Amino acid sequence: MIQLDEKIYFYLLFIIPVIVTLFLLVLLWKKRTQKKFADSLLLRRLTPNKSQYKGTLKLLFFLLGLSGLIIALVNPKIGTKLETVKREGVDIVFAVDVSKSMLAEDIAPNRMEKAKRLVSEIINQLASDRVGIIAYAGQAFPQLPITTDYGAAKMFLQGMNTNMLSSQGTAINEAIELATTFYDDDEQTNRVLFIISDGEDHSGGQTINAVEEAIEAGIKIYTIGVGKPKGAPIPLKRNGVLESLKKDMQGEVVITKLNQEVLIDIAEEGDGSYIDGSNTDDAVAFIKEELLQMDKKEFEAKQFAEYKDQFQWFLGAGLLFLFLDIFILDRKTKWLKKLNLFNEKQID
Repeated sequence: MIQLDEKIYFYLLFIIPVIVTLFLLVLLWKKRTQKKFADSLLLRRLTPNKSQYKGTLKLLFFLLGLSGLIIALVNPKIGTKLETVKREGVDIVFAVDVSKSMLAEDIAPNRMEKAKRLVSEIINQLASDRVGIIAYAGQAFPQLPITTDYGAAKMFLQGMNTNMLSSQGTAINEAIELATTFYDDDEQTNRVLFIISDGEDHSGGQTINAVEEAIEAGIKIYTIGVGKPKGAPIPLKRNGVLESLKKDMQGEVVITKLNQEVLIDIAEEGDGSYIDGSNTDDAVAFIKEELLQMDKKEFEAKQFAEYKDQFQWFLGAGLLFLFLDIFILDRKTKWLKKLNLFNEKQID
């Protein structure tokens, strides 16, 4: 298991393409200037000991050295020992709606990003609970199985978008049915499912049947509504630029609205509560209070301990490459010249 202490230093790696660009520009300028002075054959005769390739080799060593120093600043650590620890918590599954209607911007920046932020903030409030994530639209897809790794949960969460499922529409029943397979501990008495959606549902009465089966499996269902009841059009963008608004078969602009009634019915049938997701802080505070009131079950979890610093290896490699860069000259080396490793032409 790898742990990174100072990830912010990774931004320094953007210096590398800048340096490469400057190197290429200087190289181009040199060639143009040299052509004004003399042709390439005459230049090689005037500077017979100048290597054509060592400049690129020096740049490569410099960039490798710089990269090593930057990664050393990040301070990567490796977990050297896997321990089994006892934790107490509940099993929580998040079912996130990724249908196209979640692109509506009636709640900033849009419903999809709002849903992801809500889930992320809820995870931030958890201490030792296990979490899983499901993505659903016209069908449901397991995004992350039940785990105690909150870092992985957030990583998978950020990767979710409205293009990840080819089957469009909104089938909440499939998300609930898939969620019932996520809970792998038969002794866990508190199983919670959070459905984050705008409430659009094309599965008809099948949703209530799925809720009833979930209740029989001991799952409590909460619904979180994202969007506004007055609705908004669905923007279709490419590379962040608005191309058009989604239209129906008759050519009319589609207006998608938050369907609170559906979400309220699901929550009531699921022995949970409907939560308005408009205000993130209020929603997260309510959920935190609900989870605190639930009984916690003890379970075993494996986690890495005794993380050891690895920065010294990258620091050493970085300094080595910088040292080599300093002592490599642009002129040809006699013994390398005899070997002709770079296949340089000899000028008589």
